[in-house]
Amino acid sequence: MRNDETPNYGLRRVVVAVLTAFILVVVIGVPAAILAPVPKADASVPSAAPTVTSAAHPRFPSFGDGAIGAVGLPGVLARSGSQSPHPIASITKVVTMLVVLERKPLAGAQEGPTITFTQRDVQIYQNVIAVDGSNAPVQAGWKLTERQAIETTMLPSANNYAESLAIWAYGSVPKYLTAARAFLKAHGLTHTSLVDTNGLDPGDRSTPEDLVALGKLAHANPVLAQIVSLRSVTEPQIGLLTNTNELLGQAGVDGMKTGTTDQAGACLLFSAKVSVDGQPVELIGVILGAATHPQLDATVPGLLKSVTAGLHEVRLATKAEPFATYHTKWGGTAKAVAAADETVLVWGRHSVSRATQVADIRGGLKNERVGSVTFRIADRSVSVPLLLDRNVLAAPVWWRLTHPVR
Repeated sequence: MRNDETPNYGLRRVVVAVLTAFILVVVIGVPAAILAPVPKADASVPSAAPTVTSAAHPRFPSFGDGAIGAVGLPGVLARSGSQSPHPIASITKVVTMLVVLERKPLAGAQEGPTITFTQRDVQIYQNVIAVDGSNAPVQAGWKLTERQAIETTMLPSANNYAESLAIWAYGSVPKYLTAARAFLKAHGLTHTSLVDTNGLDPGDRSTPEDLVALGKLAHANPVLAQIVSLRSVTEPQIGLLTNTNELLGQAGVDGMKTGTTDQAGACLLFSAKVSVDGQPVELIGVILGAATHPQLDATVPGLLKSVTAGLHEVRLATKAEPFATYHTKWGGTAKAVAAADETVLVWGRHSVSRATQVADIRGGLKNERVGSVTFRIADRSVSVPLLLDRNVLAAPVWWRLTHPVR
């Protein structure tokens, strides 16, 4: 008998093979194509020529010994004359008041405890008069607040009040000196030596560089910085007190302390607020050993002007400024942008270079950190984080399917 339904085995084998291949592609190939790692985005980092700032030409006076620095920059910017220890006269009182404020701190506009002066303070007053030192009157039973006593010490440079305050805070001059020497050591003022509270003794000595550092410490103390900026004040017992610093208000000068003895000459530790490329900068300077204060004072505005010209506020980065660009293989783009504004104060001629480092990414979210840009200025470096400026989507399914081999 003949079988009319005999299958075409060859055709069936082809169909089965095709279906099997299709199933394998769908079941294995498609997931594999979707799940396989995608290429990392290419990151392009544009090159940038270094920024070079202009040289500085500070104009110190032809006399005396000096140095000048800026708050926020280490050490001093420039020096002039001898940098050996020199008698510092009443600049000594800056140390005394800082050390007194360590033991008896004030905050804000606090007046502090009331000090009742005694016959011992009267004797100190008479001793200062006997050596022709600057002074302010005192009587047994007078009462002043701590702030008023500091103002009386610093504005008219009353030597007797410096000693009275030191004894009030520490119990005796020797105990105060122990604390003062520990203070100097703790702050690295290793070339400064003190033998009294007020600078009448020529054994009170320091270097210009140490005094710039001391001025920065005083400027950082809001109570002392405010007091030395006063042109005058009226105390209840004494009356009107006028600041011996006649430069206040000129060329931005806002402090700090004069000093005068035969051995030291005319001395001035000064602070001044200046504008550098529109940004406020506080300068701290000192000149020791002038013949007179008018001679010294006449040179400070020119020195400040020349130092200001040698400072540069360099903008390193602006928030959202791009420093690298990502390109994905499937057509996506994103930029690595600065997380914040960043500027740096630079003195004199320096080259400011930058190096950008960004991570390899396949995708990411807006504001995700992907690297940093580091700027180098002499021995300093400043790093700014870099963030994605938008979402970077992972490779879409269509691209994964059309690029199974990658």
